[in-house]
Amino acid sequence: MPARDLVHAWLALLLLSYGTVLIASSGTQGSVWMAGGVLGLAGLKARVILARYLGLSASRFWMRVFDLVIGLFLVAAFGLYLFGSGR
Repeated sequence: MPARDLVHAWLALLLLSYGTVLIASSGTQGSVWMAGGVLGLAGLKARVILARYLGLSASRFWMRVFDLVIGLFLVAAFGLYLFGSGR
């Protein structure tokens, strides 16, 4: 993998992490939007790592499988958050 792709992936992870920090420090603790935003950004970070660092972007099948698995996990985590918070 070219070094340029790794740098782009690293920058994307850096920006997504910064977005997570901004959402988490927004002062709306316990907000449904905050939880959804943090989980959404976590899913995007997982996708960048799988696609770029592990090289799965070359295989459409495996990217779709991992997108489905990660998406289902994030939806389940959000559902558990909603159930636990009593909303």
